[in-house]
Amino acid sequence: MTVGADARELYEALVRHEGAETYEAVVVPWLDRAQGGYRAWLAAAAEYRSWWTEKETALDGQNLLWNLYALSRVSDLLLLAFQPPANEVDSPDPWLRLPEHEYLGLFTALGMTPFEVSTFDPFLHEIVEVEQADDPHAPIEITEVVWPGLMMGQLLFSRAGVRVRAGVEHAQRGVADRSPLYWTFRRRHRPTVDLSQGWGHNSQWRTDFRLDYRTPTADRLNVAEDREIDGSTDISPDHPANLSPEERLLTPDERRELLRHRCLLRVPEAADALAGSPGWERDMMPFGWQLPDSEQ
Repeated sequence: MTVGADARELYEALVRHEGAETYEAVVVPWLDRAQGGYRAWLAAAAEYRSWWTEKETALDGQNLLWNLYALSRVSDLLLLAFQPPANEVDSPDPWLRLPEHEYLGLFTALGMTPFEVSTFDPFLHEIVEVEQADDPHAPIEITEVVWPGLMMGQLLFSRAGVRVRAGVEHAQRGVADRSPLYWTFRRRHRPTVDLSQGWGHNSQWRTDFRLDYRTPTADRLNVAEDREIDGSTDISPDHPANLSPEERLLTPDERRELLRHRCLLRVPEAADALAGSPGWERDMMPFGWQLPDSEQ
């Protein structure tokens, strides 16, 4: 299928660009090529159905997964300027600085829609910073939206970044906002882990986008079943044999929270045992995890 544009080209052009007028110089010419075929191609992913299995059709589900992933890397790159520094003495940042309206202009031109939801929802919100509430049982409450989130129909493209206030029983400062964030290529203020890391210049782009759908009946998390990582893994307590030794040390609730939030929220109960496996957080492979149907 001829679609006229490729998200990897946009990412690499943004990385190469020097100087001002990034939107006019890089984004607008790419969007001119993306109108029509490319936008219509992306729209095929907007509804929950098994489009990702259509590898040999005009839709080409595999390439669509890869292009959605490449678009997510474009988003990650542009969002760096919205994020706090990794430490207090961080040097002046070199990140591309598109104002929010230009960031949204790129993705709304591709058929995506920003959302505003004031109640914290891990499907829609990524925790950027935690203010620890005095009450350890205080629920997670949004105090500020740091960057906007985007939906494409039923498909979540990007969660909104939020600062929150929460009791330590719900979200622990230094863990919920600083532990590795999975299914994510890059953040300025915390480590990230995705399946592109460690691969070569070309191979890294053959990474599937995580598919999360909000349907009228349920949230469908990480739904693609044809990944190249040994298939899907039911993380319910009845299926612990499918998990690595480190993953089995997480409680069922911790595994569910990691799948929903894409990170840990608190120091794991088995932290002492996990400390015997240095680097265990980066070695975990939650990329095929799925909730049982009863919890969707």
